[in-house]
Amino acid sequence: MRKRFLNEEGAWPAVIAIVSTIVFFGGATLLVVTSPNWPRVRDQFFNPDDFRQAAPDVLDGFWLNLQLFGWSMLLIPVVALLVAVMRSLRGPAFFPVRLLAVIYTDVLRGIPLILLVLLLGFGVPALQIELLPSSATFWGLTALTLSYSAYTAEIYRSGIDAVPESQRSSARALGLTQWQALRFAILPQAVRNVVPALMNTVVSLQKDVALISILGIREAVREAQIYTSRTFNYTSYVVATLLFLAISIPLTRYVDWYTERDRVARSQAQT
Repeated sequence: MRKRFLNEEGAWPAVIAIVSTIVFFGGATLLVVTSPNWPRVRDQFFNPDDFRQAAPDVLDGFWLNLQLFGWSMLLIPVVALLVAVMRSLRGPAFFPVRLLAVIYTDVLRGIPLILLVLLLGFGVPALQIELLPSSATFWGLTALTLSYSAYTAEIYRSGIDAVPESQRSSARALGLTQWQALRFAILPQAVRNVVPALMNTVVSLQKDVALISILGIREAVREAQIYTSRTFNYTSYVVATLLFLAISIPLTRYVDWYTERDRVARSQAQT
């Protein structure tokens, strides 16, 4: 039985990969734990007492991260789809609309997210405009939404451009307006084509929510910073890291599973 398994195609490479992985990580672990400063690093980053003390506050802050992530997930697809549709409209009459969409995507993609968070989070409240909120949380969420909407709009647009032109022509031949052709013929196919790419954006967004900590918002990373500044111990950062991993790893695995399922479904449809 063992010989038959090893003789099967791909069995030996899999065994070699597993063994080499075990050897590599085992050697790396041994190198770390036998280093001269490992006891000090362990106390600074992996102290059980500090872990228990920091965990409640960091977990409370992480709940805010999840809330902002949820709101971003609701707002970004709507704004991005609107921008993508604006850029996909045809005809000279829609040139100003297309130009506005191009400027939006070029500018927002050109500004690093951390700078956008700083500019909106500190700059807009400093204007003290009565009709505008002054909450740092609001402007942090706005920065995330604007930045990710620009990238997501381009993903949508790539899906729209991938739909054959004959689909648009057929819809127009049936008497549909340009908006109706987009709504009923182009967009359903475009969105279905880019779902795997959109889901990878979700994974990145879940991590980038932590950038709002630079505004002083007491989310997970900020709570970890507060604990570290008070105790000079970095275990709180490990707590925050584990919380983010608890969300990002299942999300990544789900994205990989969905992408593979979509690939198999497309290949079966083509055969």
